[in-house]
Amino acid sequence: MAMKRRAPKLYEARAAIAKALAHPTRLLVLDALRQKDMCVCELTELVGADQSTVSKHLAILKNTGLVEARKEGAMTYYSLTCPCLDGFFQCIESVLQKNLKEFRALVGR
Repeated sequence: MAMKRRAPKLYEARAAIAKALAHPTRLLVLDALRQKDMCVCELTELVGADQSTVSKHLAILKNTGLVEARKEGAMTYYSLTCPCLDGFFQCIESVLQKNLKEFRALVGR
């Protein structure tokens, strides 16, 4: 079965989202936001980095459409825009489990 050729812009858009996901801090933030909406101060404490660093990560996630921000007084709260991240994290975990089994087989454990 021949694969339908897709527009290069679609792959560029996909790559931008994949690039936003390709950082441990951003994955931590997304995982935390799966549980509840959080303000920058909570995320800063969770990540263990300064606010400007966390804000830069949040800007990347926001620019790709993975999170959104809302103001409540002086506070800005972030939330996920897509519940499909549950499936994404499950997929990653299954690959990690498979790799671990193969590694253990290689080293005889």
